[in-house]
Amino acid sequence: MPGCFKKTLFALASLTSFVSFILIVVAMGTPKWMTGKILCKTGADLVNATDPELVKFIGEIYYGLFRGGKIRQCGLGGRRSKFTIFPHMVKNLNTGLHVMIITFLCVAIFFSLVSFGFCILNTVKVPYRAIKGPAGVCLWNFLAGGFIVLAVTSFMAAVKLHHLTERIANFRENVFQFVILEERFENCFWLCVASATAPAVNLLLIAISGINFPKIKTKTEEANVTAEDIMY
Repeated sequence: MPGCFKKTLFALASLTSFVSFILIVVAMGTPKWMTGKILCKTGADLVNATDPELVKFIGEIYYGLFRGGKIRQCGLGGRRSKFTIFPHMVKNLNTGLHVMIITFLCVAIFFSLVSFGFCILNTVKVPYRAIKGPAGVCLWNFLAGGFIVLAVTSFMAAVKLHHLTERIANFRENVFQFVILEERFENCFWLCVASATAPAVNLLLIAISGINFPKIKTKTEEANVTAEDIMY
């Protein structure tokens, strides 16, 4: 049976793995990874809009991995619309990259759950096989964190290098053309980034659990035996 100290550390590691799993699932299901302001360039050019009048042509957009929405401002008031990435819009995006982001996060979810199970196992007993012990827990956390980093990096590349926001804003826009004035990563994206810290915390906890702290030995007092004590 593992000691009380190691039980506590593995219990904390299992909790951290579960929190990482929850954060990834919540982040994937929310539609606000990115928000931005979009300018209806076609409408603004038609009326030669100046700076004070450009407000009438600036709308908003938000989206996540699966769905989003936008407000089109083309001089006649705002028009709200919602959209889904799958199955139609993904054809106009970088399909391979977008699918890779989702795949990376799904794999990270799997390894987070595996880490959670192995941490519970190490809390209850000391496994006979090394892969089920601290070495295995370190491996699963390293893989989970690595896939989260790959997913986050791929999403940033899709936004910055492949102009993901602009492609989504101009989806099925045959008359008007939209340009991106501003875009920013929202809380749901940062939730995904935060989930990558959980495996790092687990690696630290497992490293601490492997440290053999010196045991404190109590020094027994030597008995002073006198001649009087022997007589009695």
